[in-house]
Amino acid sequence: MAFSLPGERSLAPAPSARPLAAFARWIVQVKAAQTRRAALRAMLDLDCDRLDDLGISRQDIADAMSRRGNGAMTLNTARARNARL
Repeated sequence: MAFSLPGERSLAPAPSARPLAAFARWIVQVKAAQTRRAALRAMLDLDCDRLDDLGISRQDIADAMSRRGNGAMTLNTARARNARL
């Protein structure tokens, strides 16, 4: 059966034909997430003046850390919001 409309497509991802490659991608994603968390933790050590220069606050960093995915969008949004003020 051919899928012709987006609504007819299965929401479940297709199983990987190469489980070792899927495992390697997962490892890369985990390492990237660890690196992002370490960078955000390091940003918490910055003083308030430096954070103001960057256009973010400690609360913005905490919000980015609490997000499941990439917290960069949260920080970019905070910078844009603070730039307008």
